[in-house]
Amino acid sequence: QVQLVESGGGLVQAGGSLRLSCAASGRTFSGYTMGWFRQAPGKEREFVAAIRWSGGSTYYRDSVNGRFTISRDNAKNTVYLQMNSLKPEDTAVFYCAAGRTLRIPRDQQGYDYWGQGTQVTVSS
Repeated sequence: QVQLVESGGGLVQAGGSLRLSCAASGRTFSGYTMGWFRQAPGKEREFVAAIRWSGGSTYYRDSVNGRFTISRDNAKNTVYLQMNSLKPEDTAVFYCAAGRTLRIPRDQQGYDYWGQGTQVTVSS
């Protein structure tokens, strides 16, 4: 059974940092693109960042580009999201996702497996 488990969320003041982790188990994720999405209260889930299996290609939504960094450790089947200069508008539940693709999908339909999410709250 495939599992994606996020961790690292919490409460932080504006301007602070958090590092999210997503540990994958149940199969090898060789060839999978890994992504992060987020969903704020009352809003739809939106793409945040993604990284291809090789780690050589990444993509970010405009509002986090330059503040967030996605990375992966394939030996540990783990993907990370380093979030710096956090803003109150970053407050959301963050979800990890895995997609059986060599592309970098920015839509939810491009991903096959999802984690349960971790809450990130940024206070002003």
